[in-house]
Amino acid sequence: MKVKSLKKDKVNIITLGCSKNLVDSEVLSGQLAANDIHVVHENKKLDHNIVVVNTCGFIDKAKEESINTILDQLELKKRGKLDKVYVTGCLSERYRNDLEGEMPEVDAWFGTMELPLILKQFEADYKTELVGERLLSTPTHYAYLKISEGCNRTCSFCAIPLMRGQHVSKPIEQLVAEAEGLVKKGVKEIMLIAQELTYYGLDIYKKRELPRLLHALADVKGLEWIRLHYAYPSKFPLEVLDVMRERNNICKYIDMPLQHASNNMLKAMKRQITREEMGELITEMRNRVPGICIRTTLIAGFPGETEDDVQELKDFLVEHQFDRVGIFTYSHEENTSAHELEDTLSQEEKEERAQSIMEVQQEISLTKNEQKIGLTLKVLIDKKEAGRYLGRTEFDSVEVDNEVIINTKKKLTIGDFVMVKITKAFDYDLEGDVVEIL
Repeated sequence: MKVKSLKKDKVNIITLGCSKNLVDSEVLSGQLAANDIHVVHENKKLDHNIVVVNTCGFIDKAKEESINTILDQLELKKRGKLDKVYVTGCLSERYRNDLEGEMPEVDAWFGTMELPLILKQFEADYKTELVGERLLSTPTHYAYLKISEGCNRTCSFCAIPLMRGQHVSKPIEQLVAEAEGLVKKGVKEIMLIAQELTYYGLDIYKKRELPRLLHALADVKGLEWIRLHYAYPSKFPLEVLDVMRERNNICKYIDMPLQHASNNMLKAMKRQITREEMGELITEMRNRVPGICIRTTLIAGFPGETEDDVQELKDFLVEHQFDRVGIFTYSHEENTSAHELEDTLSQEEKEERAQSIMEVQQEISLTKNEQKIGLTLKVLIDKKEAGRYLGRTEFDSVEVDNEVIINTKKKLTIGDFVMVKITKAFDYDLEGDVVEIL
């Protein structure tokens, strides 16, 4: 007779990379918990016996971090601290065949779309009735909502379609039900994420339906902020802007990675848009939604980039005065079309270019923040650190954007809204006094 161990398994999920990976980890957690398996996320106590590493394979630094994390977990296994190490996510999807030979101590490898196979390792059933159910690893007042999977774009630098496959939209009804479930858990802000938001609906509805989805989500009671991440500029559905203007709970905020502003680079990157067209779109956005906050992401050091291209990019930043900017250095990714181009710049040269671009943006950011001194803004309280509350306005997303340092002698509640009068401005942050608790 087989005797079961009295000690129950405890699974720790480690998530690397983007918010889309985080949602995948939350879904896995929800399925494991529904099968009565004890699951935690980023467990610091080290009292678990199984680890699932959800990896990122986007660029060199992310791949290196993922491999180092796996090696760290294998060392714990070697020392008898862990029974099993499983690996999933983008790195596993892309390099599984290579990595299996290099890391035979990993108990099993899974791709990005193999959740049922992961569950089989735990003798757990995939519960279809839990579609949309997740164990949130974020604070309870905000969550990410993934509206689609994969990408049909063919940007020359990007390996995401190799790891995530073609674009697949989730039905509107399913997303509304998921949003309603999140609100019941206390979520007040959802951040819509996808590889490409604006493509939403083309596969299942035969037309771009992000505007219709936004109206449906805006009707969800208790949902106070809806934020848009990762919009593609080419063929942008302008009706999105009308919905943003009309619906109070859709933040006047859009994250739209442009990657560059030199026509030479945009063509080489296969971005399907010109500098002039991007400028027209930005102007139209600001005309249709006065006060809109535009965040963009850029790439420095793409093959063939000249100093003139870098200057064009800086000039574009000055001309269009973006509210928020992030920048990556180019990573030479195999099996992308840009991999055929010669990657001539050193990492140091790429980083110098990125730094010089961000110095331009730093001045723009400070000027824009100084213009907010004296204004009273609605702020969502995210956390308390070193005795001070930190929050965000509707113009700021989690972790990547500005924070508001809140001055008050009153006790505030994380996840509540307050009105804050801005008294100080810094390069990337604001400071102010509470004038009203909402």
